[in-house]
Amino acid sequence: MTGDAQPTQHPDAILIGGGIINATLATMLRIAEPDWNIVVLERLTDVGLESSDAWNNAGTGHSALCELNYTPRGADGTVNISKAESVAEGFFVSRQFWSSLVDKGWLRDPAQFISAVPHCSLTFGEDGVQFLKERHAALERHPLFQGMQFSSDHEQIKQWIPLVTENRDAAQPMAATFSSAGTDVNFGALTRQMFAGLGDSLDLRTGVAVTKLKRLANGRWGVMVRDENTRAKSVLTAPFVFVGAGGGSLPLLQKSGIPEAKGYGGFPVSGQFLRCTNPDIIAKHSSKVYGQPAVGAPPMSDPHLDTRVIDGEKALLFGPYAGFSPKFLKTGSLLDLPLSVLPNNLKSMLGVGANNMPLTQYLIKQVAQSHADRVQALRKFIPDARDEDWELLHAGQRVQVIAPDQRKGGVLQFGTQIISAADGSLAGLLGASPGASVAAKAMLDVLQDCFGDRFEQWAPALREFIPHLGASLAQDHAAAAEVVAHSERSLGLTA
Repeated sequence: MTGDAQPTQHPDAILIGGGIINATLATMLRIAEPDWNIVVLERLTDVGLESSDAWNNAGTGHSALCELNYTPRGADGTVNISKAESVAEGFFVSRQFWSSLVDKGWLRDPAQFISAVPHCSLTFGEDGVQFLKERHAALERHPLFQGMQFSSDHEQIKQWIPLVTENRDAAQPMAATFSSAGTDVNFGALTRQMFAGLGDSLDLRTGVAVTKLKRLANGRWGVMVRDENTRAKSVLTAPFVFVGAGGGSLPLLQKSGIPEAKGYGGFPVSGQFLRCTNPDIIAKHSSKVYGQPAVGAPPMSDPHLDTRVIDGEKALLFGPYAGFSPKFLKTGSLLDLPLSVLPNNLKSMLGVGANNMPLTQYLIKQVAQSHADRVQALRKFIPDARDEDWELLHAGQRVQVIAPDQRKGGVLQFGTQIISAADGSLAGLLGASPGASVAAKAMLDVLQDCFGDRFEQWAPALREFIPHLGASLAQDHAAAAEVVAHSERSLGLTA
């Protein structure tokens, strides 16, 4: 709402979902159109409780400093850093945005949502050492990866990540990179601060579930909602609707009937982590360490040993391990997956099943693991890890996008994808990592896709919050250095 206005059933925009994606979009729309009535609908009792919640994700500020799946070898054998460049630039759009929100008082306490935590990559064996050496050489020339160090010397690696080298065979070939520029992000806390910063300029409604989307004769969208306490139903209408409901986005896009969503499906994967319960072990480790995924594992399964800072407390997690539930959200329904299979996406679903047997076998093995099996995987990172020092944490649900493909029927897509109606009146975000980290870049893309005729008018106001809007930090080294330095100061990431 704006000022003292009463809640409206006919706002200018309706955003479905109360996570970091819609907190970002709501803030950008408020900057661009201060007089708009914007309604945000969240099914749970508060915002930031599903995928954005700190315990439902790894909290990695995905800047591609450590994530090895962003730098695969290309067909010619060289390390391809294009994905890493794209992810890093997206993350620093978010960093610019958060920094400006702090500078202008829209975000009050950055220490509650972002912490400086070094990012490391770790590989084993001669091939792993060579790969990491080449990766480092390719990245260090890029302005957003300045200062990254490489070593294959056990003593040096011990200085960076001592817990990983304790009681390890000194003859084992291994290599690591280290960057002090990494971060840990509590996206749940960030979401709540961002919504709080909007205050009464926003009509935020919690405890309401969206049951249907329908295009009305007047061109507006009808959004059917149900109060989760009273079960009362009502209808809101708006000329623009965005579905940013995490795993819950796919069913709503399917219900909208837009042709752009036809053929798309989703496969849910439950995220699980081991959480350390021994304070002495937690104290020995202060970084995020990413390794290489097992053969047959999907890119999102890079094993990582993560220092977390949640509500001021340090924690240590290892994972991810994959579980299975047909739910599309952690608080979803067991019918989510079967109800999402429709005649228009059955070919896509079957195509993915037929062409991804290694992934299917990987998931079956993951689901069948015992606690001892999980700790055994951890021992690749911590050689003397003990079963009793770790407990299983059930994190959030991730719905991998299944996109239609003429040749294969359907293909799995890792990452995030925006689906929007041809006229820009409705859009939604599908997929998982690095979604939260690149939320600002993704929502700028939504504004350009859906409001192309207005975006140039909005650009000056948005540039007040994202000074290098539209610039390529990969090409402009001075701009990259400025963004890094300013965001470090504003977000309290410097000593």
